[in-house]
Amino acid sequence: MEQSHIRHIELLGFEKRFLPNQHYVYMFLVKWQDLSERVIYRKFTEIHAFHKSLKEMFPIEAGDINERDRIIPHLPGPKWFDGHKTTENRQSTLADYCHALLNLPPKISRCPLVCSFFQVRPDDVNLPAAHPLKKNEAFLMTKDTSRRNISEITGPILLQTYRAIADYPKNTKYELSVKVGDIVDVVEKNENGWWFCQLENKRGWVPASYLEPLESPDELEEQEPNYAGELYVTIKGYTATQEDEISLEAEEMIEVIHKLLDGWWVVRKDDLTGYYPSMYLQQSGVTKPSENQEFLKKAALPPRRSTIRNAKSIHKQGRKSISQEVYRRNSRKYLQHKSNRKQALSPSSERFRNKQNHILETVAENNNRDTSRVAPMIPPRPSRDVILERCTEYTRNKIKTSGAGCSSTSLTVFVS
Repeated sequence: MEQSHIRHIELLGFEKRFLPNQHYVYMFLVKWQDLSERVIYRKFTEIHAFHKSLKEMFPIEAGDINERDRIIPHLPGPKWFDGHKTTENRQSTLADYCHALLNLPPKISRCPLVCSFFQVRPDDVNLPAAHPLKKNEAFLMTKDTSRRNISEITGPILLQTYRAIADYPKNTKYELSVKVGDIVDVVEKNENGWWFCQLENKRGWVPASYLEPLESPDELEEQEPNYAGELYVTIKGYTATQEDEISLEAEEMIEVIHKLLDGWWVVRKDDLTGYYPSMYLQQSGVTKPSENQEFLKKAALPPRRSTIRNAKSIHKQGRKSISQEVYRRNSRKYLQHKSNRKQALSPSSERFRNKQNHILETVAENNNRDTSRVAPMIPPRPSRDVILERCTEYTRNKIKTSGAGCSSTSLTVFVS
């Protein structure tokens, strides 16, 4: 039985601890050949001691006999005092070291010393007790720093694991050959359908159509159809080779209604839909960035999954797919709804004119109502007897002293 070896090591960051005294430990995610993943913690002094033991075990590869033969990566020694800044700045060096370590020949990268050092220890599972007054602090490695160890190829800190569903022999030196059942780590997913993958100590581009997730047959990252569409321009013509594809010339304006991860997008031209290579599309009004990878500049179209023979999936259920008939039916419904709505709001439409006439009639009717209203009647002035009977004492005294001939405009009535 083949001994289990490490497929990938990722530096996650570091942790500041306070027992038995203040010190720092680095956090690593270690992925093994049997698909298990473990988080381990190592001090830098331990890492450097491991590095020295590795050089002693392989003196030729360490350059001890002849410096030109050295292939084991360099690792600077620990400082007299490792503070926070030193620990943080050393992360990119450690990430590069781990990357180079796994790319060494198998006799080194899979030797017992390497495997035992990155094995889970009891204190990796049962973490030491925390300080009664100070809490341990974790500092995760930033994406900008983590990208340095993958030759400027962007990707997540935790790589996604996929399985090959069929044999794929590479056609260029930039590609990676895989066999059915191979487990690969995806470093980068390019929207053109080519994914940069790592298989043990080898790396290269693989068509996304040859890979499947381990958890389910469907891609959780795949977007839903957008029948409103996004405007794109074809930068290169393509002649359909399958019934569900669409032929287009260069510099045609189309709408993308479904972006798929395998690099074959569903596009709409008038009322027709079909698959078209995303590699030949450019978003309208946006300059397509030039690829920084030599392979992507000259890459061929990735094969579609429907063209793969003898595909073997580990999932009982097949991947969900939408037929072109469904795409076209839903697309026609959306376009018809959009057209009806546009006509309803158009000033030239009969419905719009009827609504406008109704509004004008309502306004005219309200104006007529306003002009026909009768002014309210002024109630008659109360008589002397009513005032003496109902008003306040002050008002009654005024009436009595003023006499019967007082002016009606000089009297203020206070009703009780």
